[in-house]
Amino acid sequence: MLYKLGTLFLRPGTKYVLLALAIVFPLIAKNEYQVYVMATAFIWAIAVYGLNIITGYCGQLNLAHGGFFAIGSYALGLLTADYGWNFWPAFLAAILLSAFLGFLVGAVSLRLKEHYFAIFTLCVGFIIYLLLDKWEELTHGPIGVRDIAAPHGFGLVDFTDTTPFYYLVLVFLVLAIWFIGRLSRSLMGRTFIAIRNGDELAESLGINLMRNKVLAFILSTTYAGLAGALYAGMIRFIGPEEANINHTFDIITYLLVGGIGTISGPLVGTLGIVWITQSLQFLEEYRMIIFGPLLVVLVIFFPRGLVGSFLTWMHRKSQELGPAKKRKASKVTPSATREAENNA
Repeated sequence: MLYKLGTLFLRPGTKYVLLALAIVFPLIAKNEYQVYVMATAFIWAIAVYGLNIITGYCGQLNLAHGGFFAIGSYALGLLTADYGWNFWPAFLAAILLSAFLGFLVGAVSLRLKEHYFAIFTLCVGFIIYLLLDKWEELTHGPIGVRDIAAPHGFGLVDFTDTTPFYYLVLVFLVLAIWFIGRLSRSLMGRTFIAIRNGDELAESLGINLMRNKVLAFILSTTYAGLAGALYAGMIRFIGPEEANINHTFDIITYLLVGGIGTISGPLVGTLGIVWITQSLQFLEEYRMIIFGPLLVVLVIFFPRGLVGSFLTWMHRKSQELGPAKKRKASKVTPSATREAENNA
């Protein structure tokens, strides 16, 4: 029974059902706050998908991912609030800046391997935080950036309202997932996976390690900058805490719980943890007493994440059922053959 439900969940049409549920969610939500929380979860999911490119597919743990999220937020915030830019040009500039800085950082940091790379990017993330906090002439320091412009609407659509902005974020999330799906099935995605499986193996196949690692890093930081810019446009105020290392660890947690290296894992992990956290808000600071052990249990019993463990179980189940079907066919085929011969 569970296997049949699993095959139903993996059917191609399921994604359209989930998309339909996401579209009607504002209509069935109890209040506007739930729509706001879901939009926030979608934004974080975009950032998690970015980390999944460099970590899940390419095998490089980037601990500066939250810093690039903050760069996207600050780029849009400063350009709109201090320099009077329109939201959409500033939005595009924030994404391009995140990608460019990702190229610079990646070209240097990816010369290192394994934990050396992780430690280097951890330092980069801390430097980004210090720059945002101490460079008051540019970033306003601890005060942060206020009065950030919202996206300009069209007709009756006003993106300063929660529901229209929710649909805007949903569009970007769908595009982000679509690109990840295409990437995972492309030669580039398979190249990233080969690098994850081992540098020596990838080099033996003729893969240019540095070029592909830097490309994965750029794509990852582009996703982070996109998510950061959307976040700034939604909350309209940002501070140096956006670059806090805690945000990077939150993103890593969402990825690990959902399933690293999977397409739907980042979304499942982000939505699950965000809504569990919201459900435990009544416990205030004591909610971590419940949430912490729950997270430990998930990591212990689902080491591949919820989606990764589910897909692994489905694969094993299909392998078990495969020989059974073959044996059943071998039992039926001889009798059917004899019956056909007798009729002849």
